[in-house]
Amino acid sequence: MAVQVVNDSEFKDILANNSKVVVKYYADWCGSCKLFAPKYKRVSNEEEHSDKVFIDINAEQNPEARKMAGVDNLPFLAVFKDGELVEGSASNKEDYLRSIMDKL
Repeated sequence: MAVQVVNDSEFKDILANNSKVVVKYYADWCGSCKLFAPKYKRVSNEEEHSDKVFIDINAEQNPEARKMAGVDNLPFLAVFKDGELVEGSASNKEDYLRSIMDKL
């Protein structure tokens, strides 16, 4: 599934309408965010993750979404189940992404 780039209001709608949501918070100036983006996209396209919605959200432009996950550094990865934060942390590691997705 393609990674969707969303804003605060779209983020709330996605959480309300999807049970499994994977989020990457980024900023345009963040080099680690840019380096991690291809890995995130590749994981999102894997068949076994077709039941999850993958989104990108600019942490600087969307303060409500940032607060919902407690973003403290970038890139920040988080998973939400039924609208509730399950886990999130600043990381650019594919292993960490996979480990939190296993909690969905």
